[in-house]
Amino acid sequence: MSGVRITSLVVDHLASLLAFVLRFEGPADAVMSRFFKNHPKLGARDRGLIAEATFDALRRLATLAWCMHPAVPVRAPRLAALVTLARQHGIAALDARSLRNDERAVRHALGVDLTRVPSAVRAEAPNWLFQRVTAQYHDAEPLLAALTVSAPLDLRVNALKAKRDQVLDELAQFSADAVATTWSPDGIRLAEKPALVRWPMYREGRIEVQDEGSQLVAHLVAPRRGEMVVDFCAGAGGKTLALGSLMRSTGRIYAFDINSRRLAGLGPRLKRSGLSNVFPAAIGSESDLRVKRLAGKIDRVLVDAPCSGCGTLRRNPDLKWRFDEAELTRVNGVQGKLLHAASRLVKPGGRLVYATCSLLALENQDVAASFAVEHPEFFALDAANELQVQGVRLAHAERFAPWFVMLPHLHGTDGFFAAVFERRR
Repeated sequence: MSGVRITSLVVDHLASLLAFVLRFEGPADAVMSRFFKNHPKLGARDRGLIAEATFDALRRLATLAWCMHPAVPVRAPRLAALVTLARQHGIAALDARSLRNDERAVRHALGVDLTRVPSAVRAEAPNWLFQRVTAQYHDAEPLLAALTVSAPLDLRVNALKAKRDQVLDELAQFSADAVATTWSPDGIRLAEKPALVRWPMYREGRIEVQDEGSQLVAHLVAPRRGEMVVDFCAGAGGKTLALGSLMRSTGRIYAFDINSRRLAGLGPRLKRSGLSNVFPAAIGSESDLRVKRLAGKIDRVLVDAPCSGCGTLRRNPDLKWRFDEAELTRVNGVQGKLLHAASRLVKPGGRLVYATCSLLALENQDVAASFAVEHPEFFALDAANELQVQGVRLAHAERFAPWFVMLPHLHGTDGFFAAVFERRR
């Protein structure tokens, strides 16, 4: 199919990696990073083949397991590796030594009729997620299909250091297939995933990796120069940096998170960005004294809440297998509490934005609607209108009003949700 020749070395290392990844004891990208660090002699080509096959196995794990039955991928990682590579490149791409005694099993798996498999298997989703998505969306089939496709690489141009047209011109010199993003005025989309860390524009902080939908969440916060802003769940700081860029490094941004390890990831990015208005702080809880001191003083508060992350399955396909309904119930309980706590910081006339990278109404519309009922001192703004005044006309906005919703099959981005509230004066 692809003209690629797959060596036994690739098969062996892929099988070893899948044996770890399919235990779902941690994020697949972190497991893969450790694996490659422990196998430094692997060449760039082989690493690429192994990484691509690993993510393909995760994206299409439901049909892989169905085709391998009665074998189980995690218990038969070598067969899982062979079937995955054969699905990608054709069985002829595998050398005879790689197949050894598994050729019959591989050919059987490739020949399984998938036309009558259960709908959730065909959608490559766990049953609980399939049921929720199909109940919520009339166009669930194309949405679920879009989640099985690898995502492009989106960049955000740091307005403090560069303009988008300048960066696009520079990317053309790299022969990179780069285009301006459709919706975000700050974004650039790359078809390929190059080694960005080697590029001067990345090392100098002129660009950051950030999905286009995530960039627009920062525009919904719409911070003005000189204001006081809180990113209540800052994590590694992608949205924090976008907010700082919009503010041209004026005012003050408090980047809070209870996970000090995640927050530590903001340090190098902040240094590259050139921003001087960001103040990261690890807090013990949403009731931390440093949070309470800001009550009623903040112009803009962003609550980028912990969630199922099911809107990011194009990039994190292992999430759908690591996450379950018990965890969904747990994070859903946290979401409302965080939004309530963060609302105390907003001063009269200030803005509160609740955002997730989930597709599920339980984590999105339901949380926002409950907050609106319980907090009459806030009222919801129409997200599409807030973007339109900034020159962004988002397709399909009327379908989800007043909320902000982006979906991979409609917008070509990860799945995002946001609700924009204003505190009454």
